Amino acid sequence: QLQACGGGLVQAGGSLRLSCAASGSSSDYQLVAWFRQAPGKEREGVSCISRSGGMTYYTDSVRGRFTISRDNAKNTVYLQMNSLKPEDTAVYFCAPRAVRLPGSTCLNSIHYHYWGQGTLVTVSS
Repeated sequence: QLQACGGGLVQAGGSLRLSCAASGSSSDYQLVAWFRQAPGKEREGVSCISRSGGMTYYTDSVRGRFTISRDNAKNTVYLQMNSLKPEDTAVYFCAPRAVRLPGSTCLNSIHYHYWGQGTLVTVSS
């Protein structure tokens, strides 16, 4: 199971680091992705990372501002979010996959079947 945490209230331009902790070994997952869902909107893929960390992918709206990383020794995946904007306000979820997906496919929520509890990020203007 994966549990997201680290959300909070931050002013525009600020930073937050989200963590996604696995109850077992995160290295079991070929892929871990971050998604977000704003009120009244569909769930959106934000970023994904392969087991080795050698493959990462970002949605266009966060590329250059967010950085995904993982520490398999700590069974944790991180999402460093810089230069936050009000439109980044959402509940953020992490989701695992046992099988890797290529490129932008990793940001499609239909490929994920487990959704842990999310963490709320609120960016004030």
